[in-house]
Amino acid sequence: MPAAPVNHDKLRDFATAVYAQQGMPEPDARFVADTLVQADLWGHQSHGVLRLGWYLDRLRNKVMNPVTTPEFVVDAGGIAVIDGHDGVGHVLTKLATEEAIRRAREHGIAAVGVRMSNHFGTCMYYTLMGARAGCVMMLASNGGPAMAPWGGRKKIVGTNPWSIAAPAGSHAPFVVDMANTGVARGKIYLARNKRQPIPEGWAINAEGAPTTDPQEAIDGIILPMAGHKGYAIAAMVDMLSGVLTGSGFLSSVHSPYKTAEKSNCGHFVMALNIEAMQPLAQFNARMEQWVAEVKSVPLVQDHDEVFYPGEIEAKNDARNRAQGISFPDDTIEDLKRIAAETGLQAKLPF
Repeated sequence: MPAAPVNHDKLRDFATAVYAQQGMPEPDARFVADTLVQADLWGHQSHGVLRLGWYLDRLRNKVMNPVTTPEFVVDAGGIAVIDGHDGVGHVLTKLATEEAIRRAREHGIAAVGVRMSNHFGTCMYYTLMGARAGCVMMLASNGGPAMAPWGGRKKIVGTNPWSIAAPAGSHAPFVVDMANTGVARGKIYLARNKRQPIPEGWAINAEGAPTTDPQEAIDGIILPMAGHKGYAIAAMVDMLSGVLTGSGFLSSVHSPYKTAEKSNCGHFVMALNIEAMQPLAQFNARMEQWVAEVKSVPLVQDHDEVFYPGEIEAKNDARNRAQGISFPDDTIEDLKRIAAETGLQAKLPF
């Protein structure tokens, strides 16, 4: 029998308690918890509380510091670089996002790099912060090896996600968030939790053969989206996030799944103040026209509606807040395991 839907507020309280117990300041713990639960509310369970234990293990293994101590190594008006000193990736990225927004309001456009950080969850959590502040916001991050360079057989390139968001007038913000592999690795872990096969074309196994087995995919190589184009975009993100910021790149970056290794990942954040280019009200009206035209096209068979980027997540969020979030049994069991290990059973929301 499927588990009953889980209340998002109680789930956030549980995740907060888990991280606070490990020495993370309570406001930081609550912020990290919110990023995870928000991913579940959006319907992206690959980046939700499925990852609660992975970040917990990184804290336990002392490869991610519970108390984040950012250092501005470059502070030059519209440009800044933050050394995260292996702090919490979510906290560092929030700081970088807020700095980019503040500096863009002063200079029109701003870019902030982060080095020596950790995985931060979903990119769109942060780019939406910029969209709500009247900016066009971009965030890119590199990650541990997941795909091989085009034509190669060894994985040294990360999924290297990126996101762009902007306000859309009376609509929920426009937001794109994607990895450059055909699928984010978290979705393969989620398929494993659900005991489901993955589609052909997502990955090859360690021997280089196509596979639909999620564990073989995890042990093998995830394929880039759109062939060589996905590889090229991932390379671009690695250059911006790793090389340019002074952080790790390619095989020197380690994924959050390798919970005993320092991440060395970097992030690149850019904010453009819309008011510096045109009145925000005018931009919002134009975005409403853009959305209307996109949604007005004739539909193909088996489709009831055209969605603009970010619309599905907004609808999922409203539904899951009202009805609760449904999780696969393996995720529920993992949360119970974490509660037992930490003595926080009373905080479990089910």
